Amino acid sequence: QVHLVESGGGLVQPGGSLELSCTASRSIFSMGWYRQAPGKQRELVALKTSGGNSTIGDSVKGRFTISRDNAKNTVILQMNSLKPEDTAVYYCNGRFGAAVFWGQGTQVTVSS
Repeated sequence: QVHLVESGGGLVQPGGSLELSCTASRSIFSMGWYRQAPGKQRELVALKTSGGNSTIGDSVKGRFTISRDNAKNTVILQMNSLKPEDTAVYYCNGRFGAAVFWGQGTQVTVSS
């Protein structure tokens, strides 16, 4: 079992920035973020493997970046130029072999 602990999130104005952090209880292959807005399916935001390969969702390319500290089992999502449509619950995601793990979710609200 892997536990994922998230921090960050909150309320920000359009055009602002926020940082989300997620720390895993052990080393895992892939870590990253998904998000789910009300009435919508959960979608990929960004993932990064322990080897450094990144996957960024189309809707956030050019605005969000993901970084990872393997020594600390931590992944950080830097969100810039935030838009109201980025409002969602953001879930940390971890994968180890065939196992998938989720954090409890953190709310991000972009509103003036």
